[in-house]
Amino acid sequence: MAVSVTLPALGESVTEGTVTRWLKAEGERVEADEPLLEVSTDKVDTEIPAPSAGVLTSIKVAEDETVEVGAELAVIDDGGAAPAEAPAAEPAPAAEPAPAAQPEPAPAPAAEAPAPAAAAPAGGAEGTDVVLPALGESVTEGTVTRWLKEVGESVEADEPLLEVSTDKVDTEIPAPVAGTLLEILVGEDETAEVGAKLAVIGAAGAAPAAAPAEAPAAPAPAPEPVQEAPAPAPAPQAPSAPAPQAVTPEPVAPEPAPAAPAPAPAPAATIPAPAAPEAEGAYVTPLVRKLAAENNVALSTVKGTGVGGRIRKQDVIAAAEAAKAAQAAQAQAPAAAAPKAAPQEVSPLRGQTIKMPRMRKVIGDNMMKALHSQAQLTSVVEVDVTKVMRLRARAKEAFAQREGVKLSPMPFFVKAAVQALKAHPAINARINEDDNTITYFDVENVGIAVDAEKGLMTPVIKNAGDLNIAGLSKKTAELAGKVRSNKITPDEVSGATFTISNTGSRGALFDTIIVPPNQVAILGIGATVKRPVVITHPELGETIAVRDMTYVALSYDHRLVDGADAARYLTAVKEILEAGEFEVDLGL
Repeated sequence: MAVSVTLPALGESVTEGTVTRWLKAEGERVEADEPLLEVSTDKVDTEIPAPSAGVLTSIKVAEDETVEVGAELAVIDDGGAAPAEAPAAEPAPAAEPAPAAQPEPAPAPAAEAPAPAAAAPAGGAEGTDVVLPALGESVTEGTVTRWLKEVGESVEADEPLLEVSTDKVDTEIPAPVAGTLLEILVGEDETAEVGAKLAVIGAAGAAPAAAPAEAPAAPAPAPEPVQEAPAPAPAPQAPSAPAPQAVTPEPVAPEPAPAAPAPAPAPAATIPAPAAPEAEGAYVTPLVRKLAAENNVALSTVKGTGVGGRIRKQDVIAAAEAAKAAQAAQAQAPAAAAPKAAPQEVSPLRGQTIKMPRMRKVIGDNMMKALHSQAQLTSVVEVDVTKVMRLRARAKEAFAQREGVKLSPMPFFVKAAVQALKAHPAINARINEDDNTITYFDVENVGIAVDAEKGLMTPVIKNAGDLNIAGLSKKTAELAGKVRSNKITPDEVSGATFTISNTGSRGALFDTIIVPPNQVAILGIGATVKRPVVITHPELGETIAVRDMTYVALSYDHRLVDGADAARYLTAVKEILEAGEFEVDLGL
């Protein structure tokens, strides 16, 4: 039967896509959900999986051609009869040494051939299904990038079970219940639709143990002449597993004749096997490794507080803060020599050539689109934030106890920025290219740039103009935590009318930041540093004092925002911060 491959909907505003590369040629066999081609849109580049297994008989759209959503891209011929004939022909020679048994094996494969195919989805495992949840309004499918557990391992309820990548975000899927992972149905790098079954979790049983039982039987192929007619049964099974791994089960299958249908899940169970070498102790996420590397924390010295002794982000942060406290204590002692630079470890990427990550490509495309479609430039002002820093120092302990989050300087900048936006609508606006109009927003949805392991992401604080310092602190911490734990949803990274980037968090004085698409301005916060400044004292007159100083930069689209508009907005932000009238918000 011919199956049509069409261009799926890849987002609300995406109406067409360009075929950039075919991963299969006409006449080649493809498996269900195997990547078939690569498509580029104005938002993301993504792979289109095969809707079913079969032979790619016709390619309708060539590379570099652009088609609309729903257009036919190719045709796959699902020839189900061909695999059934091959096993039927093999039993005759296999049964030659035992002519008496020849009449019975011949029908056996024909009867059993459909049985493994039907058993493959069920896998013989009974328990709770793990399904791909809805990850956003326009997200219809996701690709399994990594299994965090292997078949046979125990999992806790809500413990991260696997990582899934979509065209918008990468996230972790938690286990719905506690139990044992009995079966994995979707392997790594395979794509499944929302609602598809990914795995089965049940009580500890013998199902996962079937795969290890099969391995020791492999060295004993002596009973080959026995009427092992089910031997061809794994052959039709091979297409359902990733291509190279399906070859191994064929020589193994002749030995355990009675268990031939049961080992069906064995090839799937081998998919997450590469994760085993990493699991010398508790599983450590890439985020935790990155945090540990950035803070020079040896993971071997950190005691994990997560499930099964798993090292969490909070454990690394606590270890880093303890190390900083020890360093501060040493710094207070008289230092005989200048401080030494921190040791720089050689990156494992040095000398490597790798494929550009999908998220990096999306970020790059968006930045290039913004630069090519806007007339961008940057204005900078210097701000004395001494009063803000003193207020924060006075309030941070009581604030943390009362609100449950740390009081960082960032909410003060966000508060000042959104207050100024209400008086300067040209900064919080959008140019509508289609009808040559301008939309001045009556709401302040502020995107907060977050440095994540897979690249810069910008979750959005909706209605930020209605929040106080405590509300902004909680929302910022919540969204940043979701980004770094891969739990952010597409809805939480869309809808920004204005963006703020804390470029000073890594020590930069200021940056000429790029205005995101569909916005006209972005505010950059530089590092806060203590330095001598000339100030006017009511009694001493002009004098030099040590102050907390920072640079605040505004990049804007000159098509709508003039330099005077940018300067007026920056001056308003500067006045709000230097006045530092946040006592009511802080309960002082």
